Amino acid sequence: MSRRRSVMSEAFKAELAKDLGFYETVQREGWGGIRTKDAGNMVKRAIEIAEQALARNAQS
Repeated sequence: MSRRRSVMSEAFKAELAKDLGFYETVQREGWGGIRTKDAGNMVKRAIEIAEQALARNAQS
């Protein structure tokens, strides 16, 4: 069984989980313990952050 490589670092995922309010669940149960909705919100927020960074770089 191959292991998929994560695109987001553990530190970035933890930061997002803290911002979105479910980091305690991650600490207690691991990433498999979060709700699908929380995972989706995490991805959505990561995309927003990436888009903002691209927009800042385009202005430079």
